[in-house]
Amino acid sequence: MNRPLPAVRLRVPTDEDAHAWHRVFADPDVMEFHGGRAAELSVYEELTARQRRHDAERGFCLWTLLDEDGEVIGFTGAQPWPYAEFGPVGEIEIGWRLARSAWGKGYATAAARTTVERVRAAGVERIVAMVDARNERSIAVTRRLGMERVQTFVTPESQREGYCFRREL
Repeated sequence: MNRPLPAVRLRVPTDEDAHAWHRVFADPDVMEFHGGRAAELSVYEELTARQRRHDAERGFCLWTLLDEDGEVIGFTGAQPWPYAEFGPVGEIEIGWRLARSAWGKGYATAAARTTVERVRAAGVERIVAMVDARNERSIAVTRRLGMERVQTFVTPESQREGYCFRREL
């Protein structure tokens, strides 16, 4: 029997969220498929500022993900694919990154489903998710969202194999 998904709140990232993301993503387990370690605080400051612009301009972004108690547990949302040299250039990518303490509780799926609803409402017709081929947890979330694997790729920087999943909205 499937357990109910947890209640989640998504908010446009604040300046303070850059600090929360930096803290949450300092865990090497969380960053295993994202370079192995947290970026400098300035990277998260720029990222949260960029997400505020995306939300203002497009109606969606990588939102700060809050648990039932209002604690920051990561982010989920969507943004234009940020690279021009590889991948689904011109597509809208959905993604998530959660604190280790939030894994296995349904937060990623619940938040990703909310993201799908919000980007559809913003007029997006198709989404992609780019996932490291070894990231079984994220692959499972793409399946729960009804996404199909459409491509295998190798990232230019890390030379890791990954999958591109796609879904029409």
